[in-house]
Amino acid sequence: MTSLATAQRALLDPTVRHPLWPPLTAGCPVTSTEEVAYPLDIDYDYDRVPADLFARPAAHGLERWAPLLPPLAAPGLGEGDTPLVRLADGVWIKDESRNPTWSHKDRLNRVAVSAAVASGARGIVVSSSGNHGAAAAAYAARAGLPCVVFTSPFAPPAVASHLRAYGATVLTPPRESVRPLMRRIVEEFGYQPVSSVTDTAHTGHPFGPEGYKTIAYEIALELGRAPASVHLPTGYGELLYGVTKGFLELARLGVTDSVPRMYAAEPASAGALTTAVRTGADTARVPVGPTAAYAIDCEISGYRGVVALRESGGAARTVTDRQMSDAQAELAAQGLWCEISSAAGLASLRAHGPQETDGPAVCVVTSSGYKDTATARETYAPADLEWADVKALLSRAEG
Repeated sequence: MTSLATAQRALLDPTVRHPLWPPLTAGCPVTSTEEVAYPLDIDYDYDRVPADLFARPAAHGLERWAPLLPPLAAPGLGEGDTPLVRLADGVWIKDESRNPTWSHKDRLNRVAVSAAVASGARGIVVSSSGNHGAAAAAYAARAGLPCVVFTSPFAPPAVASHLRAYGATVLTPPRESVRPLMRRIVEEFGYQPVSSVTDTAHTGHPFGPEGYKTIAYEIALELGRAPASVHLPTGYGELLYGVTKGFLELARLGVTDSVPRMYAAEPASAGALTTAVRTGADTARVPVGPTAAYAIDCEISGYRGVVALRESGGAARTVTDRQMSDAQAELAAQGLWCEISSAAGLASLRAHGPQETDGPAVCVVTSSGYKDTATARETYAPADLEWADVKALLSRAEG
């Protein structure tokens, strides 16, 4: 199937359009200001979307949705088609930990690395605390491109293992040096960034969030309708925006007759998007306090999140580490082991309650528990166990 992508358009002012190639990875050159870098969106020839696109059989791999994605020039790894699991109270969990590198970032990187291949980039470069770097390294390796990953020296062992296995060049400079170094790699080596290189708000890769639209497609097809609400862990807002756009497209194409309210769940120690919404700003910068939710503790927000909440009638919420930990434990008790950041959506739903009663609520779980920093600290001391000890342990477990 052929991509129907036609152009890059300014998210701030959709009448401002740019050619589809090359990807404008530093934001819109027309609408961005010295204070705020505004991201770009991808437009499509929606009139030519195949009538049977949403009737075709489910399948792993984003090729299933090629007409509504930018060109998929890089080979995939069977990403997508993740399960939708129903909890006892009727809440649904979209489990993105089942992707090839155990997180939702595989969807973004299939699309972003494809853009690098199609535009002739010599390699890719990414800044990531964990999931994004692991996925970028995997898809770069699959495409035969070198990959540079800027990450924290305290990254979880599972992430470090991924990066080593995929042959990425791993750099851990001081945080303030990361984006200047990324820009030099882009300028001098011809690598394409698949994460943000801008300092004044988050822009990211213009093609990447398109991969997240497929989460919305899968949810709607499995439920047979759009849910009433969707609750997502939120850092820079790319996932929030991509899923929202997917539901808007479904309504535009007549596949569903409604768009769910989207709820961004941020750690209480940060909450940049929550601050932007509360103050009426397009973006916000906030101090970040201590939190175990390292994957979403972003000090700066992006305009995509504001747009997603405005267009869906949703809201931004914050949750504490305790609330995320409780949600993580609830999911584990149901057989779903996720990273603590990934439990933020369910934590938000439990803390703030569902606002809608006209349909199901879906919480997106983004990443496996293997990605938690806490996992590495869990050890089991050897012990000489007698039967009495085993019996006591089992009795406690049975309650």
